Amino acid sequence: MTQMRFLYPVDLQFFSGEKTEKATPKKKEDARKKGQVAKSQDLSPSIVLTSFFFLLMMLGPSMLSTFQNLMREALITFTSWQLNEENLKVIVMSMAFEALKIVGPVLGLAFLVAFAVNYMQVGWMISTEPLQMKLEKLDPIKGAKRIFSMRSLVELLKSLLKISACMYVAYVILWSAKEQVTQLSLLSLGSVLSFTGTEVTKLGIYIGLLLFILAIMDYAYQRYEHEKNLRMSKQDIKDEHKQAEGDPLIKGKIRERQRSMALRRMMQELPKADVIITNPTHFAVAIRYDASAMSAPTVVAKGQDYLALKIREVAKKHRIVTMENKPLARALYSQVEIGQQIPEEMFKAVAEVLAYVYKLQGKVK
Repeated sequence: MTQMRFLYPVDLQFFSGEKTEKATPKKKEDARKKGQVAKSQDLSPSIVLTSFFFLLMMLGPSMLSTFQNLMREALITFTSWQLNEENLKVIVMSMAFEALKIVGPVLGLAFLVAFAVNYMQVGWMISTEPLQMKLEKLDPIKGAKRIFSMRSLVELLKSLLKISACMYVAYVILWSAKEQVTQLSLLSLGSVLSFTGTEVTKLGIYIGLLLFILAIMDYAYQRYEHEKNLRMSKQDIKDEHKQAEGDPLIKGKIRERQRSMALRRMMQELPKADVIITNPTHFAVAIRYDASAMSAPTVVAKGQDYLALKIREVAKKHRIVTMENKPLARALYSQVEIGQQIPEEMFKAVAEVLAYVYKLQGKVK
């Protein structure tokens, strides 16, 4: 069997459509608009959990004192009050204020940490695309593929790892305090509560830090997975480039139409010209000057070769003076666009031409 050989090297992945290229900025921006970003769902809860127990360590005594005062007021002071609308309003407002002093710092911390962590991951982003109802989400075949996909398997392994790690940390902490646990029955209620609070806080901080480490690893994996899903084939990049620049055929037709419209407008303005300066055959430039409306003479039309011939024909039809001045015609054609005024360095030459034309037409004595 003979092997097929190519005269020139051929990149087969161009034809296979294999997605090996990094995503373009446009592809990333489109994915972001759809809510597709690299984000770990575990990072925010782990930091919130750790921050909560650190807050509990710092404000725990104060929160406990506030809770004791609240219970004391409820069981001793408020029970002796007469139950009426005014007293009930005072009781509710007082208890709500004391309760807010306990839960307010916790809720505020949770909100700020969650917002900051999400902002650091994806920045400022609001997208309603994931909330839109799509019929393809109800497809049982695609749903089954999602359930038994590699991503689902990875998520299952992540969940098992988190549960196992948390159980191990709890086991280590409780085992290190086994002697104190066996002696709890001999201690006072205050000591039991103090010991329990200390161990629960320690357990929460260690589990929070562990989940934070796992969340960092998960975020790195999510970034890798996100970049992998956004990869493009060479054909995708080529199509995007073509779409960004536009179809060359359509762009050519648009340019042709624009040239046609510009030529039509130019020919409509040509009869208003005062003089046509020619090369005499290769270039033709039409000049118009209205002292009441213009600060300087203006080019209203210009053309080369065939278009120069058309300009001379229109000038002859409307009896516009045509003058031959090769250097001036070339300079005006190359330096002044249609609708622009004559530059200062050409004032003298153009003024001489216009003065001669006006003298021929009897406008200047």
